[in-house]
Amino acid sequence: MTGSELKKLLEDSPEECHKLLMKEYGRYVYAIVYNKLRCCGSREDVEECFSDIFAEIFIDFEYREAYKGDIKNYIGTVSKHKAIDFCRRLNTVKGRSVYTEEEDIRQLASDFNVDERVDSSELRRILLDKIDELGEPDSTILIQKFYYDMSSNEIAKNVSMTASSVRSRCSRAMEKLRVKLAAAGITR
Repeated sequence: MTGSELKKLLEDSPEECHKLLMKEYGRYVYAIVYNKLRCCGSREDVEECFSDIFAEIFIDFEYREAYKGDIKNYIGTVSKHKAIDFCRRLNTVKGRSVYTEEEDIRQLASDFNVDERVDSSELRRILLDKIDELGEPDSTILIQKFYYDMSSNEIAKNVSMTASSVRSRCSRAMEKLRVKLAAAGITR
């Protein structure tokens, strides 16, 4: 859905627009926030940052006229910046600061490999696309299991299934995913 379509929906029904934005981009935003805050915050911190991001998006979206095309990049940028700011705030409150020697910085810079980063990012994108192709509830189960490290019991509550059903769906979904990845040429 484009920004223009969402803007029209916002005029007709703000509640429906907000629901659609959450449904469409909720997992995407949560993944960004989780990846930024997992080393410095708690689950509550992740949820608070997630809520702050959508509050900012809703307010900004309502009062700006600039949204015409795909808004995924905008949402991703807002999420990344808010999560980084939130992490900085958490580290400041906890009194954490990092001091590095100049030699350490040079070592870090020499270890950075752009080609590996690009390959890893592309592989991650393909993997998420293939998981998404599995459909519901399989995609939700796999993402919650392997990206958010949730237990079968936690996932079962989220998808209204039993824990044993979640485990069997997860096994079948993994097999389907292996086939899809092999068809895409990924066999690692």
